[in-house]
Amino acid sequence: MILTTNFTLAELTASQTAARKGINNNPTAGQIENLKRLCESILQPIRNHYDAPVIVSSGFRSAELCIHIGSTIHSQHAKGEAADIQVVGVDNKKLAHYIKENLDFDQLILEFYKEEEGPQSGWVHVSYVGKGNRKESLTATRSNIGKVVYSPW
Repeated sequence: MILTTNFTLAELTASQTAARKGINNNPTAGQIENLKRLCESILQPIRNHYDAPVIVSSGFRSAELCIHIGSTIHSQHAKGEAADIQVVGVDNKKLAHYIKENLDFDQLILEFYKEEEGPQSGWVHVSYVGKGNRKESLTATRSNIGKVVYSPW
């Protein structure tokens, strides 16, 4: 199923873990509508702006998949509202800055980006809910004991 010009449902639901473990990662009709809005409002505009492929490393996650990977069934990924992305040839920090300054998003997290590791360090988590988007911008890092720490950005 085509969601927008450059994004398909298969791309937004692909999961190596789900395939390996035989986990059903098929969204409901409502979750598909959420994914379509995410693509129309966030992913396709990014693709159009950079004229480069947007790599979705994690899109929709079924409740079973969330549980299996240690996430929560209440995450925006489980609702079809979020994706973890990178853009070929674009620094992840610059990508996050572009989203922050130009798009209407709910949550934006520059995750595990380390300047010293280069432009493809980490990834960008972005979500879209529509009316009532919070425009929350965060960074995610790990503490010395490995705990994830979210900070305002």
